[in-house]
Amino acid sequence: MSFSLLDIWNHMGFTARTVNLIMLIMSIYSLSVMIERYITFFKAKKESRDYAKKATKLLKDGKIQDVIRISALEDVKNSHLAKVIHAGLQEFQEESGERSHDDMMESAHRAIERASALNLNDLRRGLAGLGTVGATAPFVGLFGTVAGIINAFRGMALTGSGGIGAVSAGIAEALIATAVGLGVAIPAVWAFNYLTSRVEGFTVEMDNSASELMDYMAKKAVN
Repeated sequence: MSFSLLDIWNHMGFTARTVNLIMLIMSIYSLSVMIERYITFFKAKKESRDYAKKATKLLKDGKIQDVIRISALEDVKNSHLAKVIHAGLQEFQEESGERSHDDMMESAHRAIERASALNLNDLRRGLAGLGTVGATAPFVGLFGTVAGIINAFRGMALTGSGGIGAVSAGIAEALIATAVGLGVAIPAVWAFNYLTSRVEGFTVEMDNSASELMDYMAKKAVN
């Protein structure tokens, strides 16, 4: 038997082929999540950095309506800061003059919390699946390994010989399943940890911006 990938695939049993196809799908899924999340996070960081400069200047000048306007622009649709600040300021403006100071601040705070929760959920999209791939791929590969070993013993039984030729195909099948499982899991775990740390960084930024915005609105309401 030749040990090319095609020959090994042809000698695989149904179970081993199914396992390897499942891991191929898991690999494609995890790769698509990695690329999509990286692009999304890159845009979020860039747009938030540009937005923060503009919003800070406008807030210092007391131009709240202008901040609300730029927070809803297409240019900052991926900015996590824009979404949080837009929600808080819009609620603050709508309630301004109609309710007491405490009620206005409470309404704005709830709006900020809702926006932060929704934005955090959006930032985490796909990460649970990526973590699942990283955690389960080695076990899926192990299942393929077991199937390969069984195939090796089946070959031994059919030939009535315990020579290397009787078991080589099954052993190769088993080792490939192990290697593929690890090859899928390792990048997925690395990416999951990296992307999770980025989400935590975005969360800190949103919390800090929300706190600063609440302080600003408290001073504005008093004045």
